[in-house]
Amino acid sequence: MSKPRVFVTRLLPEGGMQRIHQVCEAEVWPEELPPAYEVLLQKVRGAAGLVSLLTDRIDSGLMDAAGGTLKVISQMAVGYDNIDVAAATARGIPVGNTPGVLTETTADFAFALLMSAARRVVEGERYVKAGAWKTWGPTLLMGYDVHGATLGLVGFGRIGQAMARRAAGFRMQVLYHDPAADPGVAKQLGAHSRSLEQLLAESDFVSLHVPLTPETHHLIGEPQLRQMKPSAILINTARGPVVDPRALYHALHQRTIAAAALDVTDPEPIQPDDPLLSLENCLILPHIASSSHATRTRMATMAADNLAAGLRGERLPNCVNPEVYR
Repeated sequence: MSKPRVFVTRLLPEGGMQRIHQVCEAEVWPEELPPAYEVLLQKVRGAAGLVSLLTDRIDSGLMDAAGGTLKVISQMAVGYDNIDVAAATARGIPVGNTPGVLTETTADFAFALLMSAARRVVEGERYVKAGAWKTWGPTLLMGYDVHGATLGLVGFGRIGQAMARRAAGFRMQVLYHDPAADPGVAKQLGAHSRSLEQLLAESDFVSLHVPLTPETHHLIGEPQLRQMKPSAILINTARGPVVDPRALYHALHQRTIAAAALDVTDPEPIQPDDPLLSLENCLILPHIASSSHATRTRMATMAADNLAAGLRGERLPNCVNPEVYR
């Protein structure tokens, strides 16, 4: 009996690929850049499964192009704003994601960005490599203390809570804004609820941990940046469009806020001529917050397990639209 055919939009870590090849005939896109939408339309025809990434647009047209054979969409990511979940649900297609596994790794990275921006680590490294370091100076590359500072968390889900735990080791005061947060958990972590306006005004560091939705698109724009302290630092490991990039550029250029550290951008990847790249007080990384060997391998195996369950007609271990099973 032949195995079901599946298209995988990028080469995944080995542990995940091994599991995928065990359960299906997988065609894997071999290039570094994602397949164009037109290519996806061709590759998904007749496929029983699709393994996707955030960079792939998975809409109703793509699902229709499969010709009614598509049984499961498995995404190697926590977020799924690139997928038309409603369209998948209407067609009875379960959509899987990989939640939970990257919480601690992403929080590690967000805190690393916070500290790097506060203490101007990347600026210092560039300063040395440029041959500018001539002597010790009393005002050389002065940054901001992390210990004892106030950390504002916009979004208090798994990653926001993990940030609060890390902040405790630095004796930071932790504020959060999240109407859906559990007050009991917040109390255990020593975190205090604030309106968004209050959080922005009181925090030395503002770290974003919200999903991208119509409500959070450009959640941080010019009015919000003006509410922050001139010494404040913004950290974004959530989604690029949560921050208005033009407003952020002007706020950094005019020193409305002190600095920003971004793992995600809008657009993504950021273009080489983007004005944000010209700023010394803006640290930008290529969306690598979850990129540890252990975490990415676990994400790939979770995606493979979702795929395998969907191909067998079983409930996905991690399904974002469980209503397809009703």
